Amino acid sequence: MIKYFSVGHRLKMISISILFFFSSALVVAQQKEEADNLVQEGVVFQDKGEVDSAFARYNLALKMDRDNLAALAEMAYSFLSIDKYEEAIGYSRRAIKTHPHDPVLKSVYVSLGNALDGEGKTEKAVDIYNEGINIFPDYFQLYYNKGISLIKLNKSADALLSFERSVTLNPNHASSHNAIGRLLFMTNKVPSLMAFCRFLVLEPDSKRSTANLNNVQKILSAHVSKTSANHVTVSINPELLDTNRAKEKNNFSGGELILAVSSSLDYDSANDNKREVENFIRKISTLCEYLQETEKDNYGFYWDYYVPYFTEMQKKGFTEVFAYIAFSSSENADVKAWLESHKNEVVGFYKWSGSFKWRIN
Repeated sequence: MIKYFSVGHRLKMISISILFFFSSALVVAQQKEEADNLVQEGVVFQDKGEVDSAFARYNLALKMDRDNLAALAEMAYSFLSIDKYEEAIGYSRRAIKTHPHDPVLKSVYVSLGNALDGEGKTEKAVDIYNEGINIFPDYFQLYYNKGISLIKLNKSADALLSFERSVTLNPNHASSHNAIGRLLFMTNKVPSLMAFCRFLVLEPDSKRSTANLNNVQKILSAHVSKTSANHVTVSINPELLDTNRAKEKNNFSGGELILAVSSSLDYDSANDNKREVENFIRKISTLCEYLQETEKDNYGFYWDYYVPYFTEMQKKGFTEVFAYIAFSSSENADVKAWLESHKNEVVGFYKWSGSFKWRIN
């Protein structure tokens, strides 16, 4: 028997279907909102170190919204923070599978790479960072973490390229400058010095700052030693005098010679009563003047990236305030007093530094 429905009856059925659809959609939206709120609560607990409370919120969020990306990402991060790498890997892969190419996955790729590295699967970690870079080529953390893994694989040259890319994408990432400074410490002292100095601008008063200020001092005194009460020895590597190196990429042999000569003046009677920070100002000023004079005749990443920052700093008259900022971690009373009495100069320096136009390519 064929049933016929009136137009009015059909419209009523359509209206009911539409109402049901919108009601279901509203419920789903409300559940997602509640799940997102739970994730935010979990993040607060995670930041306080209360990981179990964080996990409880994330699990509730996933019950409400099974593949909630924020919850999956935070679960991966939280498991990573307590060295539960297998769990971190599982949640990271689930997030990547269920939300391909979502911008949030930038940090998930970092968590996944870190977890694989934690398990000793460093080569796989590098593969994951590369996979992330293919999707998010402008995310500096992927390059930085890739660089850390490459160091573990004894691929220092490749690691250096990753750190260079990281600071290009984010000039304010202190850890990338720190990594460059440490990798170049024994091989190319002037770029190492500039990287450490940039680090000290970004992170002037921490345990790492103390260590890096010490590294700066070692670089400055690398070629100079006082052999007796009246004698100072300047030891120069013959390679620094090789004129054939003049055309080399990232050649700073001239700058290293300038530093050696300038550092020897620390022992001159005219500087006997000078404080360490005052001698530092003299040496950095001399180096910056040399870099400014020779910049146009040299090339390479460190000439193009770091040198313009330091030469402009010199031109703007910020060398002194920079030096005192760099010495913040020294706990020297004179340094602290100077910084306290020159707050406006410090603000002016950071205003300039924050607006500096870094090389980006």
